[in-house]
Amino acid sequence: MKSLLRWESALFVLLVLVAVVGSAATGGSFLTGQGAFNVGSDLAVVALIAMPLTLVVVAAEIDLSVASVLGLSSALIGMLWNAGWPLEAILPVVIVVGAVCGAINGFLVTKLGLPSLAVTIGTLALYRGLAFVVLGDQAVADFPDSYTQFGTTPVPGTWIPYSIVLFVVLAVVFGLLLHATTFGRAVFAIGANEEAARFSGIRVKRIKFILFVLTGAVAALAGIVYTLRYASARADNGTGLELNVVTAVLLGGVSIFGGRGTIGGVILAALVLGGLTDALILDDIANEVVKLVTGILLLASVFAPAVTKRLRGATP
Repeated sequence: MKSLLRWESALFVLLVLVAVVGSAATGGSFLTGQGAFNVGSDLAVVALIAMPLTLVVVAAEIDLSVASVLGLSSALIGMLWNAGWPLEAILPVVIVVGAVCGAINGFLVTKLGLPSLAVTIGTLALYRGLAFVVLGDQAVADFPDSYTQFGTTPVPGTWIPYSIVLFVVLAVVFGLLLHATTFGRAVFAIGANEEAARFSGIRVKRIKFILFVLTGAVAALAGIVYTLRYASARADNGTGLELNVVTAVLLGGVSIFGGRGTIGGVILAALVLGGLTDALILDDIANEVVKLVTGILLLASVFAPAVTKRLRGATP
């Protein structure tokens, strides 16, 4: 626990550093109200998906299909809107479809015993392919302003995006679920030692299945937020976003081997990642460089704990 607190402290220092350097590099526009709105809007989708994925990784599993579920949900919104459905009916259907996608992942992992890495790489391609089957390569953008304003305007009287309000709610829910319930303790136990958890009476397969379903449902919710943010439903929405989500989770101090991590650390990591990305974009840095930085952060988040542990063990 102490090592996690030290990691989170380092992330907080890094966040302050990103804010200071980002403001200096962008002529002060980074720390304005509009700048805060842009950062919040851009990181909200990643942060939303990172909440349930944190629990999945703590349980020593992974879900790489989340961005494809996002794309499928966006394509489904476009298809049903073109078919004349009202958005009030479309949105719950989309979340249910996302939960079904998560259930398929969970079934393959828990019932058939397949590794989650291989399963979700496969469903990453499957769900993205389904998105193109559903909508093709067209874009649907004629949604009513009463809905798109939730993705393009802040909460009245503030610079806070509506999507950040949604994220805060989910962060509280998943934070309590992981850190203050019997279910959360079971997730940690599974990640630390699945065999021991099973012998202690924890229903390992059932809990993992629930985690995959939750991740699919929230990924679909993120697809709704993404679609409203850009006022465009496309099958390729969110392509490659799984890299940012996994980076946020691992950079937040969640062990890739399971059994360790906090929601608070992941929130700080998402803020660091979102702030750094937005600062680079505002400074007219090429998108390829932004991806390079994200990749470096992902590698650092995997290697740093192992290196620290080894150095600590070598200290007399």
